[in-house]
Amino acid sequence: MKKIIVLLFTLLLISGTQTVFAEENKTLKTSAKAVYVTDGNAKDELYSFDADKRYPIASMVKIMTALITCEAIERGNAKVDEQIVVTPTASGMGGSQMFLDSGLSYPLGDLLKGVIVVSANDACLAIAERLQGSEEGFVETMNARAKELGMQNTHFANCTGLPASGGYSSARDVAKMLSELSKHELYHTYSKVWLEDYVHPDGRTTTFTNTNKLIRFYDGCDGGKTGFTNEAGFCLAATAKKNGIRVISVVIGESDSKTRFADSTKLLNYAFGAYTSKTLLKAGEIIGEENLKGGKEPLVYGVKDDFTVTVKRGDNDEYEVKTVINDLELPVAAGDIVGKVYAVKGGEIVEERDLYAFNSVEKQTYGDSLEDVLGKWGVKTDR
Repeated sequence: MKKIIVLLFTLLLISGTQTVFAEENKTLKTSAKAVYVTDGNAKDELYSFDADKRYPIASMVKIMTALITCEAIERGNAKVDEQIVVTPTASGMGGSQMFLDSGLSYPLGDLLKGVIVVSANDACLAIAERLQGSEEGFVETMNARAKELGMQNTHFANCTGLPASGGYSSARDVAKMLSELSKHELYHTYSKVWLEDYVHPDGRTTTFTNTNKLIRFYDGCDGGKTGFTNEAGFCLAATAKKNGIRVISVVIGESDSKTRFADSTKLLNYAFGAYTSKTLLKAGEIIGEENLKGGKEPLVYGVKDDFTVTVKRGDNDEYEVKTVINDLELPVAAGDIVGKVYAVKGGEIVEERDLYAFNSVEKQTYGDSLEDVLGKWGVKTDR
């Protein structure tokens, strides 16, 4: 059976360390149709306005396209350096492009970079055809993944975000999928690219400029996705990390491009000013020990990185820290994932991390077992 350990932490935050915005709604007024600001795991709502209302989200749809691609690569179902032959259908896509040539072969990683940096519709379709055989099949995967992530107000109609009947999402749901995408190191190798001259297989050059201007102009911003259609208006999902916390902001339906970046900057500034990070468990700290059946010695476990939560300055927040140890088979090697640790507030999980073995645990041999028995009887052994 899995073992659950509950530790109670009370965080007494010193009030007055920084003035919290007293009139948030007034201070954070935007021209967006919907707004959502959350922590990096999309668990804590920091600010919202019509966050669950359904709207078209234009190219922010590509967040899910990129997520499915990253997951396929990490599962080994695809490779960054594998060559993909571009079909006439993919190369003929309109809107934002990286200007793929039909019949030429491109590395999957380059296509993914095109999706993330320049919002390339042609690259989206080329990836969809490679991973699921068709855009229709890929969209089914997108919608299935959305359900797994708890995106209750989302339905994808295509992999690009181009206008299509029945396609919609919400600001909260967009934050959920950007949160998941931001967990992938591969994503950030491309998301932080600002300007690059991309050389096609035939030697032709296309200049890539990131559509997300906050990558260059907002300190700590390392990801996000823009979007625009006449129907959706100007949209932006952005994520930044500063002072030990990650924040995600989403705006839908802004009036122009300049305003979406200005409002997103305002929202990020608010979040970093009004919230801070508190550490519940230190990296390398031994959380507990577990006697595994048949093991030579107890398993010692903890977290690799500091386990933190995002808290509002001046609040007194109480958290439970719960650890769950997996059903493990021996031997266990140091560094293996052996369970999960959760931060729980008000009965809801707000943060989670993997637990790692700090030591190796081998199976007991017959000789080990005999020595234990004899030791209990007071018989000394010389081995």
